[in-house]
Amino acid sequence: MNTPPTLQLGDTIAITCPARKMTLAELQPAIAVIESWGYQVKLGNTIGGEYHQFSGTDEERAADMQQLLDDPQVKAIISARGGYGNVRIVDRLDWTRFNQHPKWLIGYSDSTVLHAQLQSMGFASLHASMPVNFPKNTPEALESIKDALAGKPLNYSIAPHEYNRTGVAEGELIGGNLSVLISISGSASDIDTKGKILFLEDLDEYQYHIDRMMMQLERSGKLTNLAGLVIGGMSDMRDNAIPFGKDAYQIIQERVAKYDYPVCYGFPAGHIDDNRALVLGATHKLEVAEDLVSLLAVHSR
Repeated sequence: MNTPPTLQLGDTIAITCPARKMTLAELQPAIAVIESWGYQVKLGNTIGGEYHQFSGTDEERAADMQQLLDDPQVKAIISARGGYGNVRIVDRLDWTRFNQHPKWLIGYSDSTVLHAQLQSMGFASLHASMPVNFPKNTPEALESIKDALAGKPLNYSIAPHEYNRTGVAEGELIGGNLSVLISISGSASDIDTKGKILFLEDLDEYQYHIDRMMMQLERSGKLTNLAGLVIGGMSDMRDNAIPFGKDAYQIIQERVAKYDYPVCYGFPAGHIDDNRALVLGATHKLEVAEDLVSLLAVHSR
């Protein structure tokens, strides 16, 4: 896996809106945070743009991302917010210059499309919070972005969960938002899970939707040959008038019960304030013990 270069103080981080719209005023707190880290900020042309719920037309959003991908002065690109829209532009992007001079792409949720695309190309990327969330993020979540960009290994130790399955695994960390991963299944951006540690999170879904999506992962073989499974936030889930009967974690537990790889629940990443950064595509070691769970970067940069 190819890892983009570590940022140096004074380097430029670009902010773009490849999905939903966001105003410059809404971005100011995040700009202040990034500048406090010692980086310069470049704003994409989609900031403040508007086309229905998007920050611009597909053509405008793709052109903005392309310009930032090709700009040699930009060392990292962070999506201002998620929502929906990356899948409408990903096939318009030319990755030629990126392949020659890779840079960090940062985001989560709808940015899972870009992460999956980069994983299929052999590049690491940063699953992390976005400017829309910075004002509510924990200091630890923001610090993890800063550490990742500075080349510090992201090693995490968390409390155990009652549904965890113990064990040790090593492999590339892949994944992201469950709903988005299902939506790109079978496409050019689809992920290969064999021998990998799969990370999943989601927001605002009905419990039976989670069950249906986990069934798809199982029936397509994506759960069969995992090295390990990490489940982050399953936030603000909903249920029908007649309850489904299981919550999101119980649904996942049922689907992976027949396998023997380690499984961790409650990892601090996803649609939560304490959304810790994860270097997708990088090799990690997952250790799930009775009293502690650790996710460690195997090779520091």
